[in-house]
Amino acid sequence: MALNPQAEELNTVILENCPAVLEMLSEKGSGIFFPKEGILAQTAEAKGKKFNATIGIATEDDGSPMRLASIAKHFDIPPANAFSYASSYGKPELREKWKQLIVQKNPSLKGKAVSTPVVTNALTHGLTMAAYLFMDPDDAIIQPDLFWGNYKLMFLNGYGTKFDMFPTFTEKGFNVKAFEEKLLTGLGKKIVLLNFPNNPTGYTPTEEEARQIVAAIKKAAEKDSTIVVLIDDAYFGLVYEKGIERQSLFAYLADLHPNVLAVKLDGATKEDYVWGFRVGFVTFGIKGGNEAFYKAMEAKTAGAIRGSISNASHLSQSLVLSAYDSSTYASEKKQKYELLKSRYEEVKSVLKAHPEYAECFTALPFNSGYFMCVRVAKGIDAEKVRKKLLDRYDTGVISTGDLLRIAFSSIKKESILPLFKNIFNACKDVRG
Repeated sequence: MALNPQAEELNTVILENCPAVLEMLSEKGSGIFFPKEGILAQTAEAKGKKFNATIGIATEDDGSPMRLASIAKHFDIPPANAFSYASSYGKPELREKWKQLIVQKNPSLKGKAVSTPVVTNALTHGLTMAAYLFMDPDDAIIQPDLFWGNYKLMFLNGYGTKFDMFPTFTEKGFNVKAFEEKLLTGLGKKIVLLNFPNNPTGYTPTEEEARQIVAAIKKAAEKDSTIVVLIDDAYFGLVYEKGIERQSLFAYLADLHPNVLAVKLDGATKEDYVWGFRVGFVTFGIKGGNEAFYKAMEAKTAGAIRGSISNASHLSQSLVLSAYDSSTYASEKKQKYELLKSRYEEVKSVLKAHPEYAECFTALPFNSGYFMCVRVAKGIDAEKVRKKLLDRYDTGVISTGDLLRIAFSSIKKESILPLFKNIFNACKDVRG
């Protein structure tokens, strides 16, 4: 099917400025655009007119969004910031604010040209929009073999892709060597998916490992592979140890090479503890990227969003923006970080104080995020342990393969020792 002229126009901009990215786009990504004509354009032209019968909402006689008092009474913000539609790109003030925050959190980005973030319905939606733009059926995604299970629904079921996995860890830490081997196998388009702090393991690379990961990607790009690197930063900022990389890999990849497109997928969900608000962002970075290129990529992303959910919640965006403008925001974030860190440290302390646990399970490397994993000993079935914990010990964990995932983020500090005792005892019960 012939491409819409508006899609062709965006593709031409991409070709003229960052030609490698045109090869990275999926068939859907190549064909998508944000409509400059039709209803949206006509509505924009009518803005401010005395009689405006273009807007697709109902209004009160004073022109404000129509609303029910039983709902409106809960919000102390202007009705226009809660009840009306937001742009498919997202609330402009929030987009600019998040871009500023990204640079603040990642000093290595200072002076580098990146796109203005586009707002998604949280990070899951951002990942699916990235799949829309870059994944065709049978494309392979290079990623660690320990990953968030929802990737299967999003990518395998949703877009017909497959996983090209490598072992996450060596005895010393992240398996950079296996990652590099995957990248250097064959040429052409490659899709990489990296999630740090990792779900389920709670691992973030060391500063040296991060440097090696970036070097491996650059090496593959210099061999003429075109590489889309999807960076799932859901748990960004929750690093608890010295020597662990505190910046997003996006900071180093955003201007690494003309053949490397870095796609940062993040959001307020975990960073700001608003899981139900569903506010996420997609941000692009590439060496040589300029305003024209980034505007084209933002337009394609907004087009995919309009074609799926129309736009993200205006109310949620407004509430999050108000937090970022609050004088107490930084101190509130620090307080919650310290609470999570204290739970992490308690897990470390408990495991160190109880070497006998090694009879039944050993902890995988962890240093950040919400989670950690233990691998049960040979002869112990992790799923049977999970069920035993439910039935006998009033305890819930997640089992996957021979691992148990433990969300210390949701366990108060004084409950961590009893939790691990229960896991130890359940393992012994199952082993018999």
